[in-house]
Amino acid sequence: MRIGIIGAGNIGGNLTRRLTALGHDVSVANSRGPHTLTALAKETGATPVTVAEAARGAEVVVVTIPLKNIPDLPSGLFDGAADGFAVIDTGNYYPKERDGRIDAIENGLPESRWTEQHIGHPVIKAFNGTYAQDILDRPRPAGDPDRLALPVAGDDQTAKRTVRDLIDALGFDTVDAGGIDDSWRQQPDTPVYGLRAGTAEVTKALATASPERPENFRA
Repeated sequence: MRIGIIGAGNIGGNLTRRLTALGHDVSVANSRGPHTLTALAKETGATPVTVAEAARGAEVVVVTIPLKNIPDLPSGLFDGAADGFAVIDTGNYYPKERDGRIDAIENGLPESRWTEQHIGHPVIKAFNGTYAQDILDRPRPAGDPDRLALPVAGDDQTAKRTVRDLIDALGFDTVDAGGIDDSWRQQPDTPVYGLRAGTAEVTKALATASPERPENFRA
């Protein structure tokens, strides 16, 4: 599968490592330019590209950048993507630490719905509460009692299936967390955020989430 990754931080970098190891054709981009990704490319075999090129021919595009930088993504970003491509959004709103105030989110719009509005394409929310190192260290075969489960939210059922299958191949179970309007259930400081557990516990954690955004994650 051809996969584009926009953002080469902890999550983006480790997804690049695992996905290339699984044999996927990965292009990776960051805001500083391809020349800053030569070490990651040498390590993994991924192709360093500009952000504008990251989605070219991609069947899956991972957007894993700070929320405040989403509006700066280039227009026409997905023009060259494969038919039926899926977009994975790993983002979280950190108003005090990083992003500043985003009024729409403060007023109740789910983070990933806000991202959708800016990029002009539906997203599948996944990996936003995952410890980056777990992507490398915690994969387990299907059926392993220690296999971790990740919540996955999104409205496009075909894209969601693609993403869930990809996560399964990475060595993790998934739990359908509903549509993007339900994705607040996995935002920071909810019971499932950062939870290292199997499907039953993740399902329970999603069900017990409160729609009230915690004070620590409000501007």
